[in-house]
Amino acid sequence: QVQLVESGGGSVQAGGSLKLSCVYSGVHSNSMGWFRQAPGKEREGVAALFTSTPSTYYADSVKGRFTISHDNAKNTLYLQMNSLKPEDTAMYSCAVGSRGGNPLHPSYVHWGQGTQVTVSS
Repeated sequence: QVQLVESGGGSVQAGGSLKLSCVYSGVHSNSMGWFRQAPGKEREGVAALFTSTPSTYYADSVKGRFTISHDNAKNTLYLQMNSLKPEDTAMYSCAVGSRGGNPLHPSYVHWGQGTQVTVSS
């Protein structure tokens, strides 16, 4: 049974930091990513990585502020978010198993339920 469980979301003021975690089980893949969806907007890719290379990919809007990482021993994917902005407010979800193509495209097989991030000005 595949499970992806996110944690670490919350409410912070602009300029603050949060670290999201995604613990996964029942799945083996070298492609993982973080995505977000704000109300009334489409889901967008935030960061992704291939554990085999390792290569990382970031949306332009988060480059230099967010860092994706992975702990293979703990089956955990992380997203360190610094210098948060109100426009970062969204539901953040992790995903495992890209179907190919752009790793920031939400064409992944397995998804978590998400964790809410709210940034106030």
